[in-house]
Amino acid sequence: MSEHLTAERPSAVRIWVMAARPRTLPAAVAPVLVGTALAWTEGTLKVFTFIAALLGALFIQVGTNLSNDYSDARRGADTEDRLGPVRVTAGGLVPPKQVLVATYVAFGLAVLAGSYLIATAGWELLLVGAASILAGVLYTGGPRPYGYEGLGEVFVFLFFGVVAVTGSYFAQVERIEWEALVLAVPVGLLASAILVVNNVRDLETDRRAGKRTLAVRLGRERTRVLYVAMVAGAFVTAQIPWLAGSLSPWLLLALLAIPLALPVVRVVRTRSDGPALNGALAGTGQLQLAFCLLLSAGILAS
Repeated sequence: MSEHLTAERPSAVRIWVMAARPRTLPAAVAPVLVGTALAWTEGTLKVFTFIAALLGALFIQVGTNLSNDYSDARRGADTEDRLGPVRVTAGGLVPPKQVLVATYVAFGLAVLAGSYLIATAGWELLLVGAASILAGVLYTGGPRPYGYEGLGEVFVFLFFGVVAVTGSYFAQVERIEWEALVLAVPVGLLASAILVVNNVRDLETDRRAGKRTLAVRLGRERTRVLYVAMVAGAFVTAQIPWLAGSLSPWLLLALLAIPLALPVVRVVRTRSDGPALNGALAGTGQLQLAFCLLLSAGILAS
């Protein structure tokens, strides 16, 4: 049995919570908040649309995590010497078929939420939802998973930044404005930063498993620099709509998240042990959520 497991088997509820990976869920919530806040500044807030978008994003994230758990176990990427929390499939906590069924259930619930959005906002969101689910499955699944080729951060930026923010905005107002695209950039950068921490932590075990993540390709030191650039870039790019004269200086509220960023950046730059980087992973998720809450407040105040 994996050294990550205690002598006592976790409860069924705890096992499925572990499988859902709650530390990654802020990446699903944050873009919906920003996109909806921008729509609200134009006098549009459809509450049920917001709820459906939020649920859809959460279920896509959970489905992606479950699919990743299943696929990585099949490919031998989640071994006993990995530094992160135990994965339920590789750790023998849940049979692979049950994880696969749970993946289908999560994506099915996402489709259900998306159906409401399609019915109320247009067929374009069908393409958005289908592409998001496909990206979730192909991250570590399929014949050539892009997560194994160093493209994970790119797809996270696109789908948890650009697609999620603009999709949430479109669901409310049924059009796209440049501000939504620009504000998607800092959201996507912080979402990608979450994955960077994960891949820095798992760099050695991923390399041995033949999983050529961006961290494996760049090496630890350059990946650390990339993480710092992503976090700093989020704070800078969030101000573009204000500097362009579209929104007000209230966007500076996002800078209040800097005290949360500094200790996490310090850990990623200086530590390589599992417990510290697991904490940094959670801290980056909390940073993204706090940043996006503050950014949303700044948007609403504009």
